[in-house]
Amino acid sequence: MPDVYVTIEQADPEVVARLADILELRAADPQQRTMRDDYLTDLAPAADARVLEIGCGTGAVTRDLAGRAPAGRAVGMDPSPLFVEQAARRAEGIANLSFVCGDGRALPFGDAAFDAVVCHTSLCHIPEPERVLAEARRVLAPEGRLAVFDGDYVTTTVALYAHDPLQACADAAVEALVHDSRLVRRLPALVRAAGFEVVRVRSHGYAETEDPTYMLTLVDRGADTLAVEGRLGTDAADALKAEARRRAAAGEFFGHIAYLSVIARRPATG
Repeated sequence: MPDVYVTIEQADPEVVARLADILELRAADPQQRTMRDDYLTDLAPAADARVLEIGCGTGAVTRDLAGRAPAGRAVGMDPSPLFVEQAARRAEGIANLSFVCGDGRALPFGDAAFDAVVCHTSLCHIPEPERVLAEARRVLAPEGRLAVFDGDYVTTTVALYAHDPLQACADAAVEALVHDSRLVRRLPALVRAAGFEVVRVRSHGYAETEDPTYMLTLVDRGADTLAVEGRLGTDAADALKAEARRRAAAGEFFGHIAYLSVIARRPATG
C-alpha cells in the first residue's frame, strides 16, 4: 500500500480527519515536544524572522514557530486543503500565522522570502525530495537557515523478541505511511548537494513503554493495512491490536523510532 501522504490532497475526508487527530496526538507527546524543542533551538529563528514550514499538516509545528518569532511571521503550507483548513482553525487568534495550500516542490513564494524553512517529518513523504530542498534554498534569504527533522523509519519497532508477530503491524504501518523510510540516511548529503552548508546533525530517540498512545496508533494502522490487503484475517488483526493493549496494561509494551535533525545554512553568496 503506497504512502497515503503522497496523494493526501486526494484522500478521503474521513482518512484525513483520522490522520489529523494522530498528528495532533503526536505533537502533544512530551517526548516529541522535547525533540522538536531541541532542533528548533538549534535553528534559533530571530524574533522577527519570516519562517516557512513545508508540509505543515495540522500546523502544530507552525504554531510553535509563530511563538518563537513573535515579531515576525510564520507560514504553514500543505498540499491537503483539509489539513490547511484544520490548521487555520486550530490557530485562530495567532496574528502572525497563516496557512496556504501548495506543493513543496514548487513553492508559491518569491526568492529570498524567508529567513528560515522547516520540514518536520514531511520530506520522507515527498517524491523527489531534492526538488523540495532546491526550492527551500531559493526562498531562503542569504544566510537563512533550513531545519529538517524526520524519522529513520526502518528502525520503527514494537518487537520484544525475534519473530514477534506484533512487528508485522509496525512494518505494515511504515509501508502505508512513509514514502522513503531511509531518507534520513542520505539527508546530510542531499542537503549539501542542494547548496547548503550543514551546521549540525543530531540524533534523537523516541521510545514508548508506559501509556503508548502514539505507537498504538501505528499498531492499529498496520493491523488494518494487513487485513485490507488480505495478508491477515480480520480476527488475527484484532488479536494483534488486543495483544498490544494487553502488553501496555501489563507494563510490557515497547516501541521505538529513531529520528534525525539537520540544521543547514544558505551561504551568503552563490
